[in-house]
Amino acid sequence: MHPTDGSAGAALDAAAFDEVVEFTSGLIRIDTANRGGGDCRERPAAEYVAERLAATGLEPVLVERTPGRTNVVARIEGADPSADALLVHGHLDVVPADAAEWSVDPFSGEVRDGVVWGRGAVDMKNMDAMVLAVVRAWARAGVKPRRDIVIAYTADEEDSALDGSGFLADEHPGLFEGCTEGLGESGAFTLHLAPGRPVYPIAAGERGTAWLKLTAHGTAGHGSKPNRANAVSRLAAAVARIGAYEWPARLTGTVAACITELAAVQGLSVNPAARNFDLDEVLGKLGPAGLLVEATLRNSANPTMLSAGYKLNVVPGTATAYVDGRTLPGGEAEFIATLDELTGPDVRWEFHHREVALEAPVDGRTYGILRESVERFDPGARVVPFCMAGGTDAKQFSRLGITGYGFSPLRLPPGYDYWSLFHGVDERVPVDALHFGVRVLDHALRTL
Repeated sequence: MHPTDGSAGAALDAAAFDEVVEFTSGLIRIDTANRGGGDCRERPAAEYVAERLAATGLEPVLVERTPGRTNVVARIEGADPSADALLVHGHLDVVPADAAEWSVDPFSGEVRDGVVWGRGAVDMKNMDAMVLAVVRAWARAGVKPRRDIVIAYTADEEDSALDGSGFLADEHPGLFEGCTEGLGESGAFTLHLAPGRPVYPIAAGERGTAWLKLTAHGTAGHGSKPNRANAVSRLAAAVARIGAYEWPARLTGTVAACITELAAVQGLSVNPAARNFDLDEVLGKLGPAGLLVEATLRNSANPTMLSAGYKLNVVPGTATAYVDGRTLPGGEAEFIATLDELTGPDVRWEFHHREVALEAPVDGRTYGILRESVERFDPGARVVPFCMAGGTDAKQFSRLGITGYGFSPLRLPPGYDYWSLFHGVDERVPVDALHFGVRVLDHALRTL
């Protein structure tokens, strides 16, 4: 039975609820695993969505920086040409999946017992399908939004975004003319932090990306002889200092708002701006809810890769390491100064990949509409803002002056661990969650 009554919104029909499942499954069946270093081909998925957009009368543009790494952009014209445009974006690539670890073929798109299975079911071919289903329903119903809406399906989000949103922002900014706000991935999903009190976090911030390459130089020589300028030892000491460092807590506006709202869900009144505010005490009272902010209270730097030497009895002249660093909004200067100190005089570090931290308003019209759209279809829900520990294509689109929110709505049942399914084994999404997402997205976009 399809939810086609008034609660679904006037723009939706039964076909929209069939199509969101069909499109999620169909996109999963197209293997767009991004193994890094250019090892990915999004073009078949790009052609899949472009064909279905074109069927509505839109004119999707396919652009590539590298053959096979295809992006799709289409513009829905609004009724008010003077209004700012809205960007809605999703990426077509996914992380790899080892079929031996899965209960089903990760690229089967199997629909079983009301659940769609496969890599990309939550990250993020579900949202790609929701957008496509809503756009097609609007075309059938003759809906014309107030403002232009630009739909973008990107390549390469799961790696550097050089072939995706970075390429689009740098080389094709005209496709996004007039866009001031954007909706993307990872937000408005259900967290069951306490019985009967579902929480939906909407992303209004992202930590910055600071991937680092460390290089130590020393004196090459025979492994049997004393060597006080050993590059491996110098590098190892620096990596150990970085790994052991305790970064100080810094409350950004988004995280402070999140803590305040989470506390209110549990009947607590807190003021993060108060002089006597005790962060550790409040986090203790929040319990599992504190996991939503734990990774975004600080800058971070995690050593991830080491490389040195070519023979056991030869001391190499150089050694290298890589560190996954993340910075809070406003925290990059502290990060740089700290890394200078931790690496010391014998190790040089540089940015391997660098992207800005983001923060969006949570007290304005846009966030208010996103919150109301979720609460409209789940009246018992509590919507809270949160900052993402990692990053999305919103970083690259921010170069165009676009303020981004993570808004990929899903209503998930208790016991459904969204976090573990993100890049996890047996990734899957309930059909009911997709239907909920279509209703919420339709309402939010028409209201915005």
